[in-house]
Amino acid sequence: MVNLTLARALTDGLRAAMERDPKVLVMGEDVGKLGGVFRVTDGLQKDFGEQRVLDTPLSESGIIGTAVGLAIRGFRPVCEIQFDGFVFPGFDQIVSQLAKMRFRSQGKVPMPVVVRIPFGGGIGAVEHHSESPESLFAHVAGLKVVACSNPSDAFWMIQQAIACDDPVLFFEPKRRYWEKGEVDPDATPPPLFSSKVLRAGTSVTIACYGPLVRTCLDAATAAQADGLDLEVIDLRTLSPLDLGPVFESVRCTGRLVVVSEAPSEASVTAEVAARVQQECFYSLEAPVLRVTGFDTPYPPSKCEDDYLPDLDRVLDGVDRALAW
Repeated sequence: MVNLTLARALTDGLRAAMERDPKVLVMGEDVGKLGGVFRVTDGLQKDFGEQRVLDTPLSESGIIGTAVGLAIRGFRPVCEIQFDGFVFPGFDQIVSQLAKMRFRSQGKVPMPVVVRIPFGGGIGAVEHHSESPESLFAHVAGLKVVACSNPSDAFWMIQQAIACDDPVLFFEPKRRYWEKGEVDPDATPPPLFSSKVLRAGTSVTIACYGPLVRTCLDAATAAQADGLDLEVIDLRTLSPLDLGPVFESVRCTGRLVVVSEAPSEASVTAEVAARVQQECFYSLEAPVLRVTGFDTPYPPSKCEDDYLPDLDRVLDGVDRALAW
């Protein structure tokens, strides 16, 4: 058992995957000599060489297009997108090629490409550096979309994503990169495409993912002082969604609050709400409520504290759910 930051856990997970399989490549802007803007790939080029850790031109479309070709030739490329908002120049390649190649070939051509995307706000940056575009990709058939929230999941999920024969968009909560947690390299991890109950409770269910998992756990601790017992579920996988634990929890609590930094319109939170009311209609004691970012472009950094869901907004959602 070791105590690692989330960023270091990702580094160690990448290293383990590269040691295990010589076909695993890492590529992106400044991932080599610099070690990435968040230093997640620090030391990998030194240990594995420039042919396996490649510094690319500033072209997200070129990075993804090259990865598609490498995957066709039997490699397992891991692409880093420096910031969430930089993924859009590569959007065409992701949606038109990466997502469709395996289906187009009737399964004959695996597409084991991982696209790492640091996402979310909270670091004092401007638009293009603080966005949450995960719902856009969760809607695209052929893509798998996951989001880690803690060092242990980061370590295991990146390795599982690399081992997957489908393209995986791997969202990393950048404001949690420096938070520490225990990682057991000898543990047996849960399946990649599964959600996890992090805190059991009976009053209200909270479903969340990525950077807001820590916020929701803190809210559950604060609510305990008021006699509330909140169950917190980390969704972990956004496409495909694993809502079995959420259904089971809602049948017990009767109330659900879904939390995300992304805007609420046509989002992952909306899909969770729709499917819970479909499956658990007679168990619900209140409408499914959502606590999200606002339906605006990401604001200037001075305003982000008002934009991002925080502990108070999560607890307000819980109070509204209990008021029914």
